[in-house]
Amino acid sequence: MRINDVVSLGARIRGRTLFPGDEGFEEACSGWLLTVEHRPAAVVVAADADDVAAAVRFAAQVGRPVAVQSTGHGKSVPADGAVFIATGELRELSVDPRAGTARIGAGLRWGEVLTAAAEHGLAPLCGSSGQVGVMGYLTGGGLPLAARTYGFAADHVRSLDLVTADGLLRTVSPAQEPDLFWAVRGGKSNFGVVVAAEIELLPLRTVYGGELRYPVEDRRRAAHVLGSYLAWVKEQPEEMSSSVTLLRFPDVPQLPEEFRDRSFVQVRVVYLGEEERGGRLVEPLRALGPDKDTCDARPYTQITEIYQDPKNPVMAHLRSALLHELDDEAVEELVSFIDPSAAGGPFPGIELRHLGGALNRPPGRPHAVSTQGAAFHLWMRVPAPAEQAEAVRKVADEALERLQRWDTGAVLPGFLFDHDSAPERVRRAYSEEDYRRLAMLKAKYDPTQLFRINHNIPPSGNGERTRS
Repeated sequence: MRINDVVSLGARIRGRTLFPGDEGFEEACSGWLLTVEHRPAAVVVAADADDVAAAVRFAAQVGRPVAVQSTGHGKSVPADGAVFIATGELRELSVDPRAGTARIGAGLRWGEVLTAAAEHGLAPLCGSSGQVGVMGYLTGGGLPLAARTYGFAADHVRSLDLVTADGLLRTVSPAQEPDLFWAVRGGKSNFGVVVAAEIELLPLRTVYGGELRYPVEDRRRAAHVLGSYLAWVKEQPEEMSSSVTLLRFPDVPQLPEEFRDRSFVQVRVVYLGEEERGGRLVEPLRALGPDKDTCDARPYTQITEIYQDPKNPVMAHLRSALLHELDDEAVEELVSFIDPSAAGGPFPGIELRHLGGALNRPPGRPHAVSTQGAAFHLWMRVPAPAEQAEAVRKVADEALERLQRWDTGAVLPGFLFDHDSAPERVRRAYSEEDYRRLAMLKAKYDPTQLFRINHNIPPSGNGERTRS
């Protein structure tokens, strides 16, 4: 970037403009997921929507792509040479208790929205971590902990404010530019930089939920617990959302002794109904003999504590898939990953989240997100120390390959990570019809691919699927 360009950019921005070597530059473009490193030409720490618009116009003028990040939980493509817009200081937050809505800035995290909404007896449809940024979650669709009851979080977005490639700030909704409103909820950052959203809140003060943990000494025990869980979910009402996680810990000194070289099956439940009925529904899981059981009624503000996701940045490879119904052979394959007799790691942590219910119904406000008929969402995390990076990638690849028989071939757009930036992987996040529509809208709103530092949807001018 030329000296006169540097001066020009800084003069347009009310917030901070940072360049390589400046104090705060590295911190501004870091994030929760450490396996992707950004090396942008400049960072704009936006103070408001006008800063975002100015940065987008500048990037278009000098021919550089735009990258955007709030918390860095969904980092995908290195932002090398880009104009990097950090939205973490866009912190607008207001709750309208009469309308049951909240207006939220792009820099907020779900924990902050949970607290503000609870003051009025209301709640947002957040995911498993209060540390996740609201906007990446919403534009990826958002798979809430209460997904079977209320569907995707994107179903409950009323409007979005975003800056498009022409540098204009637009408000999109079902009544204003409905095509763009549809595309951004699922198409993520392909269509602009979202600076604020208005969402619906729900009158939820409490929830029944918690974790049941089962130590497994051999594959037979693991298969019994997992198989019992899979049978149990088939009997559950839509008010019950749940997941099961398979864990095998290596024998390393960094871990507490109680976890070293041990395997566990974890079941997490979230039930939106009366506490007494929640207890009855969970009873078959309790009969399996967990060594830890935290299931109880709790304030909705504590819903993310059920999962205890890591709050600090992590070095890990993340993968995902949407799976068909799982049979006995699938159970045997899955428990092989946590076989206590297996040699030392790295071991993948595998979560299966039960889908169905409201997720299978058309949303009131259509969007580009769908489970495409899957029964379970698979999310896999493999710790990735720098010296084991290649081995970790191989473990993740092999795990998905071994589960291919039950793989629908689809993924959720909100669970695309660094490995998923290839065009064919991005296509898998959408139905054929939705992908064609997204590509046509990309051609309308971003024909020059200003927004390509992401899980990119290339523009299409004729309605045909764009091919790499």
